[in-house]
Amino acid sequence: MKKVLIIIASVVVLVIASVLLWYNLSLTKVSNDTEIVSFTVDAGTSTKDIVNNLYNAGLIKSKFASLIYIKLHNSKLLASTYNLSKSMNTKEIIRELNMGNAKANTVHITFVEGMRFPEYLQQIADNYNWEVADLVKKSSDKDFLKELIDKFWFVDDSILNADLYYPLEGYIFPDTYEFYKTATFEEIITKMIEETETKIAGYKEKIEASNYSFHELLTMASIIEKEAVKKDDRYQVAQVIYKRLDLNMNLGMDVTAYYGMKKSLKEALTQQDLDNVNPYNTRLSTKKDLPVGPICSPSIMSIDAAINPADTDYIYFYANIKTGEVKFTSSYEEFLTFKENEGV
Repeated sequence: MKKVLIIIASVVVLVIASVLLWYNLSLTKVSNDTEIVSFTVDAGTSTKDIVNNLYNAGLIKSKFASLIYIKLHNSKLLASTYNLSKSMNTKEIIRELNMGNAKANTVHITFVEGMRFPEYLQQIADNYNWEVADLVKKSSDKDFLKELIDKFWFVDDSILNADLYYPLEGYIFPDTYEFYKTATFEEIITKMIEETETKIAGYKEKIEASNYSFHELLTMASIIEKEAVKKDDRYQVAQVIYKRLDLNMNLGMDVTAYYGMKKSLKEALTQQDLDNVNPYNTRLSTKKDLPVGPICSPSIMSIDAAINPADTDYIYFYANIKTGEVKFTSSYEEFLTFKENEGV
């Protein structure tokens, strides 16, 4: 009798072990294929049907094991559209579908390159029902700025300069972001600067070896962004900036005068605007350095151009704002001809 009980116990243990082995193996990933599969759960779909759809999409190995897992963990599969892959195991997939409510509590905002900081603040304010004036104040808070300086290797005391209109102008990378609706303004800005860090990671050695700080390179990039559209033109505009700085010439670029007067490029610049003494206006003959800071958020192409300028001898260029065409020359007389031909 004792031997019979031992045999029965051994069989039970073997069966349990086999079931557990089957269960765990059934929850492993289908393959190593990382290709993204868009999977939609419609409102009102039953758990059983969702699991059937996951199986039919080749995203899970076992419907039965998946249903057991969902039951054991009291998971709720919520309506939303998800980006899944066959390289995700069943636990990861169920966890993702269980986060549908979190995804529903997010907002997507696209920040277009070349825009100014206040325009980005307006977008944020519109999505969160905040006041732009409050966001301007928060983005200039010294304690917050010092936290960013401590957190990011490329952010330095330059952003504490009292002459800056907006300390974080240029530092937030233009892209499409997903933010939680419960996010604070500081969390949103930090996330965007983290994206800048990601984008410039490959340039770290060149930035640190440059004769210019990242703040200055970012300022150059913002000017390039506003002055040129075509890729080759951007690198040549960058070269002109370097050349003029080397020659101790004023940059003489209208886009900085627009920013200094807080005017859009669609507005007219008066002679009074061009003569206005402010820390951004490079049209002043007495200002022979860069503006105090960036004048927009530049694209990665313009940042690359600022770090890797073209190798030419151009000193002048004329940019046609309407057509986007940029003409370069080393001759002041030819530059004047460009302007005359455009009716300037």
